[in-house]
Amino acid sequence: MNNLQRKIGRAFGGLWRRPDFVRLWLSMTITSFGAQVTNLALPLTAAVMLAATPMQMGVLVALETLPFALVSLHAGVLLDRVRKLPIVIAADVGRGLALLAIPVAAFTHTLSMEILYAVGFLCGVQNVVGGAAYQVLIAQMSGRKRLVEANAKITLGETSAGLVGPGVAGVLIQLLTAPFAIILDAVTFFISALMLRRMRAPRDVAQPDGRRGVWQEIGEGLTLVRKNGTLWSLAWLAGLWQILHHMQLAVLILFATRDLGLSAGAIGLTYMFGGVGCVIAASFAERLSARFGVGPIIVHGMILTALGWQTFGLITGPVWVATLALGLAMLVFDFGAVLYGINYLSLRQAITPDRLLGRMTATMRFLTVAAAPLGSLVGGALATVIGLRETLLVIGVLGLVLSGAAVAWSPVRRHHKLPAVAGD
Repeated sequence: MNNLQRKIGRAFGGLWRRPDFVRLWLSMTITSFGAQVTNLALPLTAAVMLAATPMQMGVLVALETLPFALVSLHAGVLLDRVRKLPIVIAADVGRGLALLAIPVAAFTHTLSMEILYAVGFLCGVQNVVGGAAYQVLIAQMSGRKRLVEANAKITLGETSAGLVGPGVAGVLIQLLTAPFAIILDAVTFFISALMLRRMRAPRDVAQPDGRRGVWQEIGEGLTLVRKNGTLWSLAWLAGLWQILHHMQLAVLILFATRDLGLSAGAIGLTYMFGGVGCVIAASFAERLSARFGVGPIIVHGMILTALGWQTFGLITGPVWVATLALGLAMLVFDFGAVLYGINYLSLRQAITPDRLLGRMTATMRFLTVAAAPLGSLVGGALATVIGLRETLLVIGVLGLVLSGAAVAWSPVRRHHKLPAVAGD
């Protein structure tokens, strides 16, 4: 591990010269690779093996995101009071254990939608707490002047996994069936936890405030976001975008398998196209942000995702044509989503004081993802009433309307450079 870290540092420079940043990057890349398997295998388990209805798929996606509404705000207080690295490690172990329940249930012939619901919810809880801890840890380790670089490099690792992972996932699902392929994802979380146990993070320090209660600290995080025009605008844009995205997540796999007739392998191939878009976006994010500005890239990234949504609903034709078209649409969508995501994270981190990073992160995740379960349920219900294709077309139109509103009115578009370092 240490030799690999040194080789990466010599080859690429910048943050790559920091061994502990490289260790964190490797950890996130490994778990991202495993997550590609579950991202494909979990909905396929529901859609193919358990013959889930659109409404059941909507409930499944909703339960994965419901913890953002239930525990995000309290997680923010926790993260500002304790060190983040132990939280990340514990969340990795928790997600690995939860995922193992699916292959065990399949082996014992007790697999059901209820088990998928429970696993999705438990993984969602770990994602809320562990994911927020990851984001704060990245900001602390990289320093404010290198936020775009840090988020771009982390995203490059995650998206590189997205380039290879879906193809591997498709093959594993074909060979082992979807529930047993999930074992690989569980193993990656255990590997990540072992890697991070030996990591040094000197800037990862607790900042407890014994004078304040939990609800007072939650209120401070909410007030920060509400009174900062940029954070408030980002919250509205990201929240509405998440609703539409989770409407799409609830129906896209069903649309691909039932309306387009794609196999697990073909769907894995289309996800690889998306991975290409992610890698390209992460590779050029720093240069594009420097040339066109952080805010404009956020807005135009959203426009590209809306075009991707619209294209999903227009796909038709023979299997090979549908596979190629869906792959290209996912490339456009993921390219836009990664550009948007890198700059969105960097902008909100740059304007937040260190002592509030945990609460800001959790508050933003609460405000932006809390309504996502509603989006999943609406997507499932709408698909039941008007059909899968028609639902995707509706999502695309709404996405274009949201993007137009961002271009016309959001103050985010005026941020061409990251603000100066925020003080406490």
